[in-house]
Amino acid sequence: MNRSRRGTTIARFAVVAVTMLITAVTGCRKADKDEAAGGDNARATTDVAVKTATVVIQPFFETLGAIGTVAPRAGHVALLSAPAPTRIAQVFVSSGQHVSVGTTLVVIDQMTFREAARSAAAALTSAERGYERARTLSQAGILPRKDLDQATADLAKARSDMVASHRALQLSVLRSPITGVVTRMDALLGAAVDANQPLVEIADPGAVDILLSVTPTQAATVHPGVKVSLRSGQSASGELLGTGTVMDVAGIVDSASRSVGIRVRAPGTRRPLRIGETIYGEIGLATRPNAITVPIAALVPEGDGFKVFVVDAAGVAHARGVTPGARTESIAEIKAGLSGGERIVTYGAYGLEDGAKVSAMKQ
Repeated sequence: MNRSRRGTTIARFAVVAVTMLITAVTGCRKADKDEAAGGDNARATTDVAVKTATVVIQPFFETLGAIGTVAPRAGHVALLSAPAPTRIAQVFVSSGQHVSVGTTLVVIDQMTFREAARSAAAALTSAERGYERARTLSQAGILPRKDLDQATADLAKARSDMVASHRALQLSVLRSPITGVVTRMDALLGAAVDANQPLVEIADPGAVDILLSVTPTQAATVHPGVKVSLRSGQSASGELLGTGTVMDVAGIVDSASRSVGIRVRAPGTRRPLRIGETIYGEIGLATRPNAITVPIAALVPEGDGFKVFVVDAAGVAHARGVTPGARTESIAEIKAGLSGGERIVTYGAYGLEDGAKVSAMKQ
């Protein structure tokens, strides 16, 4: 009886032990599978999708971009005004109109100038008679010499006033002194105008320059004679117009814009330039034949400097400080920190951590 019970107990323990062993083995296998799956998920989460590019050694053209306008050349622009306070009687042209030499532009009220001319003529006649009388009496010893001198001065003044009045009468009709385009028209019919108030501006559209604006620091790098690639609009994506040459760098800073003017002359362009048109110019500063270059997107600010992420053969991105040089809108020159042929992160570089596992983003 005791033997039977003992045998039954042993059998039960054996069953329990086998069951526990099977459970342990199954659990271990499941744990291994879960760990493997978890490892794949972790690896998937550490892989960062980025775009990369290869560091290239190539000629680098250092340029300076600037925005400016087309302006008339000195000596080929005229500004006309009224010779005296008066009113506008007639206006014959409008802004943008082509005119030739001698074209009547504006007529100012003639009455005042005609009366002034008549008064000057009468004064001249009186002064001539007074001079003749004084000269005769002086020669006869009747009139003192000082009275003859005064009569002489009065005659000279009368002649001067006569010339001035006739000249004012002529200038009361504003005529174009050059062939060109009316670029400014401030004369309104019936409006009162002051002496020397600018009314009409004429410019020769065939003699224009491009005035680019740069900072004083940038102006120090520009010299007369360098070439400038010209495009329409305000960016390098505008229509290519041609190539110009820097003629002069202003020696003063504009008080309003705090910029320095660069005068560029373009003798031949793909189409005529219009006065007032906005132009974008790329001023050529230097050319380096074997420069190390990277896309601008690869540069990541770090303190006062920059860094890039270099991808090794295992796909791990390593942060590396670099010294950038000149830049264009798309690429940057690297003076130190990189070698040609290395693979770097471009898109996705911002926020990337040193040592992160990266993978190429599908295009």
